[in-house]
Amino acid sequence: MIFTRTLTAALAAAVLSLPGAAMADTNPPPMIAVTGEATVNAAPDLAQIDGGVTTDAKTAREASDANNTAMGRVLLALQGAGIAEKDYQTSRLSLQPQYANSTSGRNGPNVVTGYRASNRVTVKLRDVGKVANIIDALVAAGANDIGNINFMVSNASKLLDDARPRAIADARRKAEIYAKAAGVTLGDPLSISEGGFVAPMPMVRKMSADFASAPVAPGEETLHINVSVSWAIKPAGQ
Repeated sequence: MIFTRTLTAALAAAVLSLPGAAMADTNPPPMIAVTGEATVNAAPDLAQIDGGVTTDAKTAREASDANNTAMGRVLLALQGAGIAEKDYQTSRLSLQPQYANSTSGRNGPNVVTGYRASNRVTVKLRDVGKVANIIDALVAAGANDIGNINFMVSNASKLLDDARPRAIADARRKAEIYAKAAGVTLGDPLSISEGGFVAPMPMVRKMSADFASAPVAPGEETLHINVSVSWAIKPAGQ
């Protein structure tokens, strides 16, 4: 019994000592946390086009059949232009009734006047120089619903290797400014974490009579990188 009481008292003392020790270990050291940024401009080497066919008819069957026929010609045009099957995919398929207000008044029930079928594909182009030609081929085959054109850079992470040291340098520059203003000295980095993204460049256009001859300019992509760095600080002069 004496042994049990002694052990219990020792355990209680140990438990009571834990919170203070834990708090001492979890107190963060003095630091300055900043974010450094850098960019790289690069010519895109990939493009993505959304296009397809929208068909109106009196009945759902007529709209669907006409749309399927027209979309079949569009897919054949893609194949004829050298686009591999793995590089185009259906992105939207819909059949919706079209309504008009009843002639009995604005508050009357809507009546079905017809149906609209839509079928769109997303096409990936591995040669951005073919964008205009592919659009021409789509339109010539009967596509009347051309949407977004996105340009992308396939090796963005590798290209950002040139920007990463500059992002760290930018973080140090900012940290030194804060340290000087606060009257402290900048120490070693305590943590480094990266975040980055590629800014998209979508071009949204509507179908028109002269759309097939519209010029397409890929331009450049701006690749952004940002890095969060925490720097230790110490009294000035140390």
